[in-house]
Amino acid sequence: MKRRMATPRGKVLGAGRYLRLLDWNGWEYVERHGVRGIVAIVAVTDDRRLLLVEQYRAALDAPVIELPAGLVGDLPGAEQEDLAAAARRELLEETGYAAAALDLLFDGPLASGLCSTLMTYFRARGLRKVHAGGGDELEDIIVHEVPLAAADGWLAAQRARGCLVDPRLYVGLHLAAAWS
Repeated sequence: MKRRMATPRGKVLGAGRYLRLLDWNGWEYVERHGVRGIVAIVAVTDDRRLLLVEQYRAALDAPVIELPAGLVGDLPGAEQEDLAAAARRELLEETGYAAAALDLLFDGPLASGLCSTLMTYFRARGLRKVHAGGGDELEDIIVHEVPLAAADGWLAAQRARGCLVDPRLYVGLHLAAAWS
């Protein structure tokens, strides 16, 4: 798959370490510079458990339940990182699972009215637990292995305890249900 890249356009209104705020003909949007995109992984174990991660998100001041995901090309020396390699790395880093195979599913805008970043989804197959997961030294990730048959109730319980649920997770649930 040839990777479409959003081309930043407009006047830079402000910039931080990882983000730039741009104005293009009166439309303000955010660009995440120094990355090639974001990958998300739909990973279902052989015993039909969907792998999810929970982490505190400062922008929301709340824990969020999400699909395993991460940045592509953000590591020094790996600026040209392959999308599948990033997906494999992020899955292992966040969940502790290695995948025997990754299938490219699709890509699309992360938040089309807000940012220029594209997210690419992969399906992970042939999962094998290698370590506990939990992310890198800057992350504090909790790994959840949720039975697909109980996912709706489990997510309701997480919302009741104060977690937010990333809507992209429902894309993963829909795909996982279609694979059964």
